[in-house]
Amino acid sequence: MEFRIGNGYDVHALAEGLDLWLGGVKIESPIGCIAHSDGDVAIHALCDALLGALALGDIGKHFPDTSAEFKGIDSKILLGRVMNLVRSEGWELGNADITIAMQKPKLAPYIVPMRECLASVAGCTAGQISVKATTTEKLGFVGRGEGCEVYAVVLLTKQS
Repeated sequence: MEFRIGNGYDVHALAEGLDLWLGGVKIESPIGCIAHSDGDVAIHALCDALLGALALGDIGKHFPDTSAEFKGIDSKILLGRVMNLVRSEGWELGNADITIAMQKPKLAPYIVPMRECLASVAGCTAGQISVKATTTEKLGFVGRGEGCEVYAVVLLTKQS
């Protein structure tokens, strides 16, 4: 069996009056991510990790923020397209580990729904998707509530 590891990172600024989508789930919040798409920073980092594992570039290469096609797009569609690309190359998702850094709102109630949603879109089990949330103890742009950042790591497998 062959293995590939990918690492993804994404960050978005936050503003009042926007919807907050994380891991495919709408979060109750007065603030949301400023973005060309729906701003789901967790899915964007996951897509980058998947693409990076196969040296296929990044999310901006495949879904440029200059394209009207992707204006306001549901990021679950982007993840589905990335997973189709991964599978077309003969690979499967072994597991994904995602860390969301955001000062508020509290994300604990949304962790299981995020895992289930991401697994459904990725075509795997929720046991293959880890989502963790943390604050930055009020340090930096995340701690000041100015933005959200997400780190994602994936393991891809391929039968030899």
